[in-house]
Amino acid sequence: MSLLEVRDVHKSYFLGNQEFKVLKGINLQFDRGEFVSILGESGGGKSTLMNIIGGLDHQYEGDIVYNGQSLRSAKPKVLDAYRRENIGFIFQSFNLISHLNILDNVMVSLEMTKLSHAKRVERAKALLERVGLKEHMRKHPNQLSGGQKQRVAIARALAGDPDVIIADEPTGALDSQNTKEVLEILESIAKDGKLVIAVTHSQEVADFGTRVVHLDDGVIHGEADLRAAYPVPDAEKTLVPKHLTFRASLRMALKHMSYNFKRNLLIIFGASIGIFSVILMLGLGNGVTGYMNDQISSQINPTAVQVAKNVTQEQMENGETADLSNTDYQRMNKIKNVKSVERGYYVQSAKTVAGKKSISLQVLQTWNKTEREGDIKYGSKPGNGEILLDKATAKKFDKKYKNVVGKKITVFVTTVDSKKQPVQLQKEVTVSGVITSGTSAIDYNTLKEMFKDKNLDYQPNFFTVNVNNTQNVKSVQNKIKNYKHDVKGKERPQYTITGVGAILDSLNTYIMLAFYVLAGIAGISLLVSAIMIIVVLYISVSERTKEIGILRAIGARRKDIRNLFVSEAFFLGLFSSILGSAFALLAQWGANVISMKHIDFAIIGIAPGYLIFGIAISIIISLLAAFTPSRKASKLDPVEALSAE
Repeated sequence: MSLLEVRDVHKSYFLGNQEFKVLKGINLQFDRGEFVSILGESGGGKSTLMNIIGGLDHQYEGDIVYNGQSLRSAKPKVLDAYRRENIGFIFQSFNLISHLNILDNVMVSLEMTKLSHAKRVERAKALLERVGLKEHMRKHPNQLSGGQKQRVAIARALAGDPDVIIADEPTGALDSQNTKEVLEILESIAKDGKLVIAVTHSQEVADFGTRVVHLDDGVIHGEADLRAAYPVPDAEKTLVPKHLTFRASLRMALKHMSYNFKRNLLIIFGASIGIFSVILMLGLGNGVTGYMNDQISSQINPTAVQVAKNVTQEQMENGETADLSNTDYQRMNKIKNVKSVERGYYVQSAKTVAGKKSISLQVLQTWNKTEREGDIKYGSKPGNGEILLDKATAKKFDKKYKNVVGKKITVFVTTVDSKKQPVQLQKEVTVSGVITSGTSAIDYNTLKEMFKDKNLDYQPNFFTVNVNNTQNVKSVQNKIKNYKHDVKGKERPQYTITGVGAILDSLNTYIMLAFYVLAGIAGISLLVSAIMIIVVLYISVSERTKEIGILRAIGARRKDIRNLFVSEAFFLGLFSSILGSAFALLAQWGANVISMKHIDFAIIGIAPGYLIFGIAISIIISLLAAFTPSRKASKLDPVEALSAE
């Protein structure tokens, strides 16, 4: 049984409805050790036949049988494996990958074997040495002569240790000396026991082989044996083939990007602007929020929530009070993240008298943690028998308000008894201190004694619920709001809530929402980046069409071609996001140096999560941008791609 058989192969091209027959029933057999020349004039169908034998063209009638296996109905993946494992191509126009040096050109085929990297390099160097290019391994194709380029192509064809070498006009672009040297190399390949099929229109080349097949106008006009086929050695193949790995695609993408370094640097810089803007806006929002929290928290306690009973005017007229019970107290203490609960009392009309001066207070409440001890300018918080005055009230008693600390004043409080009759309470107390930001406050037990002196019932009318941290204030408040009671058949909230923690939480939400919007607007530049990457990849597909054809010829799958361009997009996204992140961190450093001098606070706070988000979104956008160009590249017909200029 022959190694390779061509059985009644017909091939036609169509222009509109008009059929042009190229191959008209070709039957041939080939064996190892042969150097077969297919001789004929241009346009006779020689190259078309070679493309069919090499598995590049599967649109034909008839059959190709390799080692007893038919390829007629083989799926694309099977044909890819057939080329990868059994076929080595040598082209008239060399078809080397321009951005790779000649060692890497040979290594491309070896990437599709299971050899280690060191073994691949060793084999590639040995093959280049065999074809006389030992001193030129680091050169690029544009630094070589035509003869040298063809030798690189031969070394690449041999790299995967195929059984069949197909050479399409291998000497068409060479002078006589290089023609002789190339033919001698091809002859040595046949002597190694491989099948060499050379397409040529030169009788000189045809005479160099072991057999000549005359093909003209799609028909074989005769065959002639020039000499016996070379003996085939009993050597087994040592190379185990495999498909191109994603890791290899990544390496190839990096090499292509480094070859076009300046252009890719500009693309990366342009794409980085969008990432820089988004990260900076998020960092600025975080910084501004932190600054406002710091300023507000320095004046009031954001973790203290005041809770009062929700009583309508109608309910109060019906005898219901706003007093809070011990049951309410226990309920508040059981809420998750509540650290403590303070009982409190406030009145809306109070008067303070010292000597001939009488000052009215709009609100007087018992001391609680909604006030900050740090805001007490002079003195201390009120103890039993003491009152803390706000700065405005203290100034009315004495322009040098610190002088009121330690002085005796009388407090008058108006309330009602059980019969709803007004009762005035009074007590002489000592001014414990002056608070600059807050309200006047009296000790809880002191106010309690004032009520007892008049035999009045004294129950707290508000609680101060102290939450363990600001982040949990909202959840605690939501829990309190969920307590309902029935009022005339309708469910109403049982408690009302006041406290800066909730306001601060809402304020933070609005601030961050505003900066998210700004980040979204900045993110429009990411869309521009995506469009730019799509355009660049489409240009890259156009520029690398021949490279795609070469890779398909040596056995790369459609998936491998797609991965190649996806890898390039991945690196564009990764590098641009890293550069954008670096710019954002640099801007943060500069802005914070200035803000620390003026407001003693870092105004930009770029969290690690923002950087991770920026990098992730950049890569995702780049990969999405690569979807269409990479699919287009993978669907290119290898024969048409190889003929691209």
